[in-house]
Amino acid sequence: MKKAAAFALSATLLLVAGCGPEVVQPPPPPPRPAPDHNAIPDAVPRAEPRSPYGNPAFYDALGRRYYILPNAEGYRERGVASWYGPGFHNGRTSSGEAYNMYAMTAAHKTLPLPCFAEVTNLGNGRSVVVRINDRGPFVANRLIDLSYVAAAKLDMLREGTTLVEVRTLSSPATPLPAPAPVKGDLYIAAGAFADEHNADQLLSTLRASGIGPAFIRDVTVNGRHLYRVRVGPVPNVAEFDRLVEELRGVHVDDARLALD
Repeated sequence: MKKAAAFALSATLLLVAGCGPEVVQPPPPPPRPAPDHNAIPDAVPRAEPRSPYGNPAFYDALGRRYYILPNAEGYRERGVASWYGPGFHNGRTSSGEAYNMYAMTAAHKTLPLPCFAEVTNLGNGRSVVVRINDRGPFVANRLIDLSYVAAAKLDMLREGTTLVEVRTLSSPATPLPAPAPVKGDLYIAAGAFADEHNADQLLSTLRASGIGPAFIRDVTVNGRHLYRVRVGPVPNVAEFDRLVEELRGVHVDDARLALD
């Protein structure tokens, strides 16, 4: 995790946990790297009580308010994964547990703590199962923060970030299929409208601002016709970040990686 994100997360852990002012001591140095990250098993989904820490109705971080989801059922989202490691090892997570960079864990801004999720690297098809027990990441456009070993198993340590799909798992979890390369291009969802005219207006705005390629995809969802404005394709995190910033410039503030 980058230095700015480190400060943000450290401050927010105290805020989310509901603790008063305290002197935060630097964590001890981490143990030596695990000899084989592939030998560390994935997390195993199981029923756990909701943590008494890290689950307020809402909390504020870096000027933004986040609302905790009432449950983790049916959550599926695509976005950017980052990872955090030595600087946080043995430090306290938002759930009150010690962070272990060699455990299959992760941080998420709004999913209830703890819960379990399958994370798939959309670049290479690799998947892991993690236990979410922390809050973050609070860097713009980031969806989930993985432990060092989870990131290693997804082969994303060198780049630091990657495009992923996150899908929560219930207990007992449905057996996961063997990882396979993700086929097809990835796009940013810039808006969805029931009125085709509104979709056309947004598309015209994007094209006039030089944002694109952009197009409209007609879909029917639960008997309802929708016009979805898509931008892309998005080949990597850098392009995703660039396009999201351009979309914010035309007041599209909720752009995200499309699920289809």
